[in-house]
Amino acid sequence: MDEIAATLKLLSEFDVDFVVVGGVAAGVHGFSKGNFDVDICYARTPANLTKVVNALRSMHAKLRDVPNETPFTLDEESLHRNLNFKFETDIGNLDLQGEVPGVGDYVACLRDSDEIEMSGHLVRLLSLRKLIASKRASGRPKDLLVLPELEAILKQERVGEASAPQIPKKG
Repeated sequence: MDEIAATLKLLSEFDVDFVVVGGVAAGVHGFSKGNFDVDICYARTPANLTKVVNALRSMHAKLRDVPNETPFTLDEESLHRNLNFKFETDIGNLDLQGEVPGVGDYVACLRDSDEIEMSGHLVRLLSLRKLIASKRASGRPKDLLVLPELEAILKQERVGEASAPQIPKKG
């Protein structure tokens, strides 16, 4: 968990516009199995790409899951040309998603996110409803396996909301 906190802290300190998605978001929503990669959906504006590059450079980020001889320059142009990246950093693994399956780009993720405090920093977290949609849309076996538990958590949240006392409206 220290790697997750350190990564989110660093991204916040570089003022990167991002929404936490994937396994970390699932864990915050109550999913029982941990995931140590930090997955974010990031704004692809020129200013934010510069912030992302600066944050990644400070972590000594290198592409993950590609042959060592694969040419890659960590700069704004490289991030602009592609959407999704998997990085290995001094802190831990960080996956960047320009678009989240079943949800959309950063603006769509932001629209359906909540601001929470994690390790002393405010970060945006994809809503559980949209997280479920993204897992379903990805179609990957590992994502499909987590759906029953995430759906049970959502159902439990809805039951809790329905049983909460209703405040009468004035009027």
